[in-house]
Amino acid sequence: MKKTFIIIAITSLSLASCVSKKKYVALQSEYDNTKVTLTKTKVEKEELESKYGAIQARVEEYNTKINSLKDINNELTVANDQKLDRTSNGAVISNDVKKRMAATLANVDQAELSKAKTLEDSMNLALSHNLKRNLDRDVIEDIENDDISIDIDETVVMISISDKLLFKSGSYRVNKEANALLKRIADVVNSEPAIEVMVEGHTDDQSVKPGAYVKDNWELSVERSTAIIRELQNTYQVDPAKLIAAGRSSYMPIVPNDSKENRSINRRTRIIILPNLDKFLALIASNE
Repeated sequence: MKKTFIIIAITSLSLASCVSKKKYVALQSEYDNTKVTLTKTKVEKEELESKYGAIQARVEEYNTKINSLKDINNELTVANDQKLDRTSNGAVISNDVKKRMAATLANVDQAELSKAKTLEDSMNLALSHNLKRNLDRDVIEDIENDDISIDIDETVVMISISDKLLFKSGSYRVNKEANALLKRIADVVNSEPAIEVMVEGHTDDQSVKPGAYVKDNWELSVERSTAIIRELQNTYQVDPAKLIAAGRSSYMPIVPNDSKENRSINRRTRIIILPNLDKFLALIASNE
């Protein structure tokens, strides 16, 4: 009986030992797999950290460049503002004037605006736009399109008036019918303290008739220019210090003098509005 018990006990211990070994092997295998997975995860983590570090370095590099560009932009803005604050002759421009200029230039033809290379160019355009706007409203009413034209040329306002509106053929005496037109022009000129006015006389290429009271087209063109200036000064009180007389004879034709119609086009008077950069800042500031 005692021997039987011992045999049973030994058998039980043997079976218990076999089960523990299987569990051990399973646990060992699980441990090994876990260890491999952990190692793989660690490697992947190190790779991700390396990539993140590279990305972070690149971001810092970009931020440095951006900050550098901001500094350059700020420097350029300051320099540009300094240029915009003063004209070439040293006149200071207020923020109010700059705002008004910007508002005016927003309505200027962009093709013309693109030609402005300096502050003076932009200021000329702003003033010319205001003058042309006023003249378009005050002068062109009831006038045929062929008789008068208004254009901006090289940042000045050019008012070209047909000969038949101002003079009789071959004469330099101003027609009474021109009074209303000259008054409108004088009103605009008198309202703008920052401009000078050049009046140019132009003729066709036909010779002056023998015995006429002018010698040639040179004299006729100058006499016509002077007649308009006297009218502006004496009748409409335009400051004579703002007026310039010029005669161009027949040497600046608009079209060839090869027909009656073309010669009529070339017989004209041009009134040229010349902004005075030393004086017109207040004018721009006062325009709405």
